[in-house]
Amino acid sequence: MKKNISSVLKNLGIQELNPAYSTGKHWSGATDAKTIDSFSPVDGQKIASIQVATAEDYESVMKTAESAFQFWRSLPAPKRGDMVRQFGDALRAAKEDLGTLVSYEMGKSLQEGFGEVQEMIDICDFAVGLSRQLYGLTMHSERPNHRMYEQWHPMGIVGVISAFNFPVAVWSWNTALALVCGNVCVWKPSSKTPLCAVACQHILSKVLADNEMPEGISNLLIGNAVGDMINNDKRIPLVSFTGSTRIGRTVSTAVASRFGRSILELGGNNAIIISKDADLDMSIIGAVFGAVGTAGQRCTSTRRLIIQEDIYEEFKNRLVKAYGQLRIGDPLDQHHHVGPLIDTAAVDMYSKAIEKGIQEGADFVVEGGVLSGPNYSSGCYVKPCVAAVENHYEIVQEETFAPILYLIKYKTLEEAIALQNGVPQGLSSAIMTLNLREAEQFLSSSGSDCGIANVNIGTSGAEIGGAFGGEKETGGGRESGSDAWKGYMRRQTNTINYANTLPLAQGIKFDL
Repeated sequence: MKKNISSVLKNLGIQELNPAYSTGKHWSGATDAKTIDSFSPVDGQKIASIQVATAEDYESVMKTAESAFQFWRSLPAPKRGDMVRQFGDALRAAKEDLGTLVSYEMGKSLQEGFGEVQEMIDICDFAVGLSRQLYGLTMHSERPNHRMYEQWHPMGIVGVISAFNFPVAVWSWNTALALVCGNVCVWKPSSKTPLCAVACQHILSKVLADNEMPEGISNLLIGNAVGDMINNDKRIPLVSFTGSTRIGRTVSTAVASRFGRSILELGGNNAIIISKDADLDMSIIGAVFGAVGTAGQRCTSTRRLIIQEDIYEEFKNRLVKAYGQLRIGDPLDQHHHVGPLIDTAAVDMYSKAIEKGIQEGADFVVEGGVLSGPNYSSGCYVKPCVAAVENHYEIVQEETFAPILYLIKYKTLEEAIALQNGVPQGLSSAIMTLNLREAEQFLSSSGSDCGIANVNIGTSGAEIGGAFGGEKETGGGRESGSDAWKGYMRRQTNTINYANTLPLAQGIKFDL
């Protein structure tokens, strides 16, 4: 395994890199700087040590980024888009190695690692087209011989703070859009997956260097303290943060206090409603993948199944049978369905959630537990589990980043929707039904209160063409497709008077 990963790091060109920060071609870090170690949850092996950026490193990066923005914003948007296109091509060439690194450093299945890199490629394709479609509106003026229109300008330096569970894709959602919009980026990745970030920065930096671009367009800073620096820096008008609701509150407060903007992608407590009119075979697939994919460490992971009481027992029994077929182990082995949690702290959180659930009355129909033995030497492997609960249980109201699935009964669709909405989070939701009326009611204004609402597919697996994000404690931010690009730009309304007089709005007279 280590030999294979060494080869992957070499292929990605980062085997010898040990930077605290990067502004492009320039990689640096003091020789006596503190370091963080990247351990794989797959086998517990140390992959590498990475230096941590200092306050001085941060200032150096910011000065370079400020200078780069003056240049980058002046380039035509299609030219910026062409470089993002080249980045997408470079990702295609690196897909196997980068996807393998994602799987090994984060712990998700190899196919999910490849899929995450494909998301990066897809958002690059989307951004290329977007670079020729940064449209503004033209409005009719009430004043004669006047023209009104709006246009969109880049904001400046965009701070991106990403999480471990999608160590490369979420950064690309922000960066691809921010770059075509004329911004430059400063990225603080999760300290649990720093090598994935180094690899991405290395790939993009080479593309920019090949186009003879100045340093500072894409920047990387390693270390937890960097997050606070970004959040409190007035030179960064926009901060995109992905992480827990708890930390998101701190980020939101810090950024808002300096009148900055934030894009917040926070917790999810996602439910699938299983109607008595559902295709149960399809529903089982959606429920199981949603609950155990990425070992339950997606913000869109399925946490709750709200099942119509007439089919509750049948569906529960089929679910138990399906869970009995799950194979847990090394995620680089494509025969396994479930890999490890990110670290032993996550395992501890999982165990405490099960204990709390039992105390509140949860009935575990599929038992959980921590796995041990030579195939689970990292101590990060756990059993996906299923519990019958009530929606009001405190543990059910929380987001546990682990493969714990809760079962809840309902009688009427109105009750099911109330249960689905009856949590603080509002990211993703779904209903499994062949009943058109039920589907439309679920999608109506009196239906799901989430940012994502699906019919006959699960809660995870969002495509980049649609805007991604949620409501309530999920933060309200939007990334990726649709018109999410507007979040990375500032709107300006323009009025041009081409008359030889100066009429005032609302018919006001001001004669001199």
